[in-house]
Amino acid sequence: MKRSIGAERLTAASAVAAAVLAVAACAPPVSPVRSAAPTRNASFTGNAAPSSVPASALTGNVAPSSAPGSAPARAATPARPVTVQTAGLKGAGLKGAGVGGAAGRCRTEALAARVGRVDAGAGQRYAPLVFTNTSGKTCWVYGFVGLIMIDGSGDALRTRTRRESVKPRRITLRPGASAHARLHWNQVPGGNHPCVTSARLMIIPPDEVAHLEIPFRATVCGDGRLDVTPMAPGTRL
Repeated sequence: MKRSIGAERLTAASAVAAAVLAVAACAPPVSPVRSAAPTRNASFTGNAAPSSVPASALTGNVAPSSAPGSAPARAATPARPVTVQTAGLKGAGLKGAGVGGAAGRCRTEALAARVGRVDAGAGQRYAPLVFTNTSGKTCWVYGFVGLIMIDGSGDALRTRTRRESVKPRRITLRPGASAHARLHWNQVPGGNHPCVTSARLMIIPPDEVAHLEIPFRATVCGDGRLDVTPMAPGTRL
């Protein structure tokens, strides 16, 4: 009897062990539990934001203080003021009004021209070519004029404008003020240098392109030679 009872217990234990092994064989394998890695500080490149913070909340490259595990936020560096430097401009290169409120060059449309009283002597003629500032702003003239004589038919005559060796200077003209250039020509015929008779004079103010045209009835010998000085103050020679 004892042997049979012991055999039964052994048989039952073996059956239970076999059932446990069968269940273990059918169950999915369990991965070992790993400890969580420590959170690293967020690293920003350009304007990128960590995934936990909307990118729209960032300004510049400043990381938000609420980002988990990130380094303490730094205050945004204030923008440095921008200093704009303007290159120096020479008077001859200015167009129209001056820079920074300064007077600009006198443009053709701001000037009126006329030939003043002609002084005669021994076949020589001298006269002031007068410019008057007719605008409402102060401007200046500098240098020599350009000249072309025109006959009674409206045709251009041979005009040889010779600049006299006088150093130019800038002449400032307030509204209504005038400056002049001295004209000289010869009325004595001679040799192979014919004379021309003009009816009008086309004048190009210094450094301008547009011209003025005024009456100028004169006989100019020396193959149309007109001597001219640079601009000077006033209306008289």
